[in-house]
Amino acid sequence: MNPFSAIITIFNTLFIDPIINITVLFIHAFNAIGISGSLGFSIIALTAVIKILIWPLMSGQIRSARKMADLKPHLDKLKEKHKGDQQKFSQAQMALFKEHGYNPLSGCLPALIQMPIFIALYQVIFAFFDIKSGLNRINDSTYSFIPDLTKIPSPQFLGIDLSHKPSDFGQYGWALLLVPLITASLQFVQSKMMAPAPVRKYPSDSPKEKKEKNVKGDMSTAMQNQILYLMPLMIGFFAYGFPMGLALYWNTFTIFGIIQQYKIAGLGGLSEWIKKK
Repeated sequence: MNPFSAIITIFNTLFIDPIINITVLFIHAFNAIGISGSLGFSIIALTAVIKILIWPLMSGQIRSARKMADLKPHLDKLKEKHKGDQQKFSQAQMALFKEHGYNPLSGCLPALIQMPIFIALYQVIFAFFDIKSGLNRINDSTYSFIPDLTKIPSPQFLGIDLSHKPSDFGQYGWALLLVPLITASLQFVQSKMMAPAPVRKYPSDSPKEKKEKNVKGDMSTAMQNQILYLMPLMIGFFAYGFPMGLALYWNTFTIFGIIQQYKIAGLGGLSEWIKKK
């Protein structure tokens, strides 16, 4: 077996096969209790399972981002103190992180884990929409203790065909365009909640401090706006070209993420807008 085939086999074993089996289990369960739209409900249930499994990691990421925001004023002071000496600043920065128990890599792991899950889910959902060979692909991946599917479950879910793409709105109706709009909006809400608080200014600040805070605030605002607006637009664009079954997963995942963000860190950057109202 060549290395590429070995990687595919490992990927299938770790991600695609478990996702298929969990989905099939939920489909059997929903069919057994007579619930129509079993595929859609199974995607939502699968999302809940994935979210529960990575909940501790995501909680760690949120707390890490919050701690980093708390440490930012200290980092700014260190930058000013060791201006022009990158080595001393790096040493002081690591000492600060160690003192406060902050791991700069702790926020990366959840994002790295989500990517292969998303790629695997993309392939799995297409298998459920493949009338010709999808059933064989699914049944070949089910574990021995899980009954095979006798037919591909209907893609209909609450009056929506999950196999349709919003990009095909000309064929299936303009209402499909609501899906990427909803996806982008939910992503925007989550991104805004995750945004760090703006640089605080005090009446006691000296003219130099006010000037420095204005510069930092402008740079921070520019970077935040790029993430705040570009990320939802990118996710909305993906939702526009992907089957709605994938958007169902992403939207459910984002809603869980908003709830988790609120439970741990409150409204975050969104509180700035809500308080103004």
